[in-house]
Amino acid sequence: MSIPGNETPNGPPGSIEEMTPTLAAVRHNCNISDARHAADYTLCIYLLKMREFYRWENDIAFSTALSHKDLTGWLTAREELWETIAENPYEPVPVADREYDPFDAASINHHLSRMGYVYSSGIGRNMKPHFFVAALDEQRQYHDTTLYISGKEYVRDLTAPPAMSLGDTIFIRRESVRRMLWEKIEEWRWNKPANAMQKAINSYDFDALPDQALEQMTEKELRSVLLHEIGETMAGTELGSGWEELLASIPHSKAELMMRAVRDHLADALSTLPGLLGDMHPASLHFYIANLTNMRKSLFPGLLTAYDEWVRTGNADKLMIISGAGRRHWLSLAQGILDVHQNHKGDCQHEIIALVESSTL
Repeated sequence: MSIPGNETPNGPPGSIEEMTPTLAAVRHNCNISDARHAADYTLCIYLLKMREFYRWENDIAFSTALSHKDLTGWLTAREELWETIAENPYEPVPVADREYDPFDAASINHHLSRMGYVYSSGIGRNMKPHFFVAALDEQRQYHDTTLYISGKEYVRDLTAPPAMSLGDTIFIRRESVRRMLWEKIEEWRWNKPANAMQKAINSYDFDALPDQALEQMTEKELRSVLLHEIGETMAGTELGSGWEELLASIPHSKAELMMRAVRDHLADALSTLPGLLGDMHPASLHFYIANLTNMRKSLFPGLLTAYDEWVRTGNADKLMIISGAGRRHWLSLAQGILDVHQNHKGDCQHEIIALVESSTL
């Protein structure tokens, strides 16, 4: 994978035994976060996530069938633990004979990165904290942004986002990207629809060399994930802190989902689409389209039309044009949302929804 920026050499991780107190504290905080937010998911999504989490925690290969009895026992025990700790405060994280606030990732990584590890404490959807500790594969500086590329994960919570931006830092989780790809492939295999995901999967030899194909796909999609996160930092610079403050004030709402879709489109217009179109690696472009949420598709039908023409004719001109138009459109819409909030002061969800619904591209 070609990652922009200047690399900071990292040696092999230090002894995992010396990390025991750090890992214990982070694991405890992961459990508290899960206890508080497990109910955020629908039952179906929750059970799928718990199956994946059980597989990860017990280091079970993707190709190995899970024991229903063992999984059920583990799930019951985990839920019983959550019931006892949901109201507990997050613990400080001990590192290098000091204790740090668990959300002070910069200070914690100041020490851990020298030892060959990386830590994150980002806030995700529904304001859920995501904690993890992993081996640090690569560290790079891209302009004013620090890029951490992690490998083996030692501690994580129920949801493992493949990437996350935290201030001027981007975390890319190689293990989580690989796991996410496998889940997408398995999901497609249930019905094998003729769609963009089929085109992405068929770009690799999953039938004859599944492990090699998964590694190849992981390397390609790591770049896509990175491009999006760079776009997120660019979008954050454009929108300022007011955007996140507004999001935090309207959790679990249609307006929140719309705002997240608008910002994702802005981030992709600023970085992801220009990068993908510049590389013109078809599999990554297919995968990008395949993973657009229904909300994002409904807001950006012009992108789907341009993609369909590229698939049909091989001509990417309309994709290039819509990508450029998107930069102007999504930034203008995002700023319009902030203006609505500024003008109304109080609850403005209905106004935000109306504005977004009238501003498709």
